[in-house]
Amino acid sequence: MTACAIEPAAGDEDDRTARPGCTITADGAYAARLAPAGDCWFPERWTLDGPEPYAVPLPGHQPEEPGTEVQPMGDGRVLIRRLTDGRHHFSLLYPTGPGTGELPLGAVECPDEGTRLRLLPPAPGGDTAYALAVGRHSSAVWLVAGGAFGPEHLAEVPGRCSGGVWLDRTGRMLALDREAGGRTKTVVVDLERGGEVSPLLQIAADSDDRLLLADPDSGLLLIRSDAPSPGQDRVGWGVLGSTLPVRFPECLRPAHCRVTPFAIQPGQVLTPEHCGVALRVDGPLGSWVGVWRPAERQMRHLPAPEGWLAGAGLWTEDGVLQLPYATAEVPCGVARMTVPAVAAAQRASVPREPRESREAREQDESDEVDESDGEADDPDEPDPPAPVAPRPMPLQQAPLARLVTK
Repeated sequence: MTACAIEPAAGDEDDRTARPGCTITADGAYAARLAPAGDCWFPERWTLDGPEPYAVPLPGHQPEEPGTEVQPMGDGRVLIRRLTDGRHHFSLLYPTGPGTGELPLGAVECPDEGTRLRLLPPAPGGDTAYALAVGRHSSAVWLVAGGAFGPEHLAEVPGRCSGGVWLDRTGRMLALDREAGGRTKTVVVDLERGGEVSPLLQIAADSDDRLLLADPDSGLLLIRSDAPSPGQDRVGWGVLGSTLPVRFPECLRPAHCRVTPFAIQPGQVLTPEHCGVALRVDGPLGSWVGVWRPAERQMRHLPAPEGWLAGAGLWTEDGVLQLPYATAEVPCGVARMTVPAVAAAQRASVPREPRESREAREQDESDEVDESDGEADDPDEPDPPAPVAPRPMPLQQAPLARLVTK
């Protein structure tokens, strides 16, 4: 038997996206991380849905090994994955007075050399957890918590997969970035149809297209692709089931920086273009926070709080961005930022236009839209300078788009 390799550290070429400093449940109630204690590490659970955040340490009988993963569950327990004797062991941790209780769930063995196994992002609902085992020629999706009889093999996907984004609030549709034939495209695995695989994102035949983030309420998708600039990855956006193509705003390509979206404002069911998007910006001077909305032509750069668990955070429906941080003085803190839309801020500072003038102007603008076949509705930046890649394929042409949005 050959053990699975530990998944790469943040920044590895196979990882593509820097791993956040902690993991937060889909509903934002709990978070979990490996907290430092000198030269050692131990699991820690954060409660985020109360008046003030607080942390509960969950140390085991010995410090955790490098490569150990933790993930919060919806009931406050913490799932932990440990690699021991070539097997990935899963347990649920919970506080028991002064100590830590542990409920073993079973183990997954990866006999093929070079196979990597890692936890997938927290599933909607919080009562199940999943892992992805990536082998030489295929990838396996495992249910590792919430099953009836321990870890359960759910699906086998041809090709090497990465990423992992949930497209609905039931935990049925899982999007994965699959490498096959020298190109990476996003596919969706239907976990209620025996792991049926369908294509989701194929912008151009010769482009690498990855799904970074999705909001089930509005259908807003954040994408990384080299379709508009061959050989150079750019961040773009689209809407699941939309007839419009994926768009790549120039403001999401700051010089000498890499941007990674980590949170989308929920609840904007009919207005995906007004969803707030939080992005981690990594540059020569460190990491900070970017805030952007598809309807805006600019990204606002905000200083991250001291001790920010970089890449972690969540939006509330009313537009408050919450960023967890830990310092020596505040070992468990959440910075809250209210970031109004640019248009709203401008309206607040400009005298109100008379009703008659406003109605006349809106009628003129409506006429202009009709004459231009709807192009005036596009709030994004102009197309990138030449040479321009072929026009991206609209998302609605992907077979699964209609299935997901039923």
